[in-house]
Amino acid sequence: MNIDALQAEVARLFERHDVELEPEEEWLMTDGDYPAVSASWEDGKDGAPGRLNLDIVIDEMRHIEESFAGHGSGDAAVRDALKSLERSSLHVLLAACWYVTDDRRIQLDTWDIAARSWDVFIGPMTFSHDDVPAPDGLVAGLREALGRESLSGELHWARLFYRRADDGSVVAEALLDNEPWPAGDRLLGQLAWPRTEQAYSARCFMALDIRDY
Repeated sequence: MNIDALQAEVARLFERHDVELEPEEEWLMTDGDYPAVSASWEDGKDGAPGRLNLDIVIDEMRHIEESFAGHGSGDAAVRDALKSLERSSLHVLLAACWYVTDDRRIQLDTWDIAARSWDVFIGPMTFSHDDVPAPDGLVAGLREALGRESLSGELHWARLFYRRADDGSVVAEALLDNEPWPAGDRLLGQLAWPRTEQAYSARCFMALDIRDY
């Protein structure tokens, strides 16, 4: 899928959720301004899935980076990755960056951290297999871990990824504002993840912003 076709697919996805983005060179802009979205696609090699890379520029200094695997081949792989985006991170991004909220798709909350009140947007924990149960304690753990951070008074976001292989080995990664997040890594290690015979992966995306009174 070429860049123009990929841009059109991404724009249609956002439009279905009440956000209109306009193409401007390699970007999709919001009324000619930020937030702006850039998408790129990497074909998979040797049977590996392809990857959709999404860059959401909040302002001149900050941007959110997210990636989604796409299984299959050709355009079907791209659309599979877009479905993964829609199931996992999209509604958090819509709420945090465009103020379009859907409490059927994400958990909305207010947290008091470091004498500040924050609007919190937590996406679902999505698994590679539907029959894998989510571990308890994720939201409470996120609140506790973020409460220990020195957060500046602006939008912040966190991504958690966990994968258990067939042999029981684990790969876990937590990022806060695109950077490695040790407290998030510890949280992933403390959760009681299900031990299944089949390999699986899980991801969760959340954001928080200073509450606007």
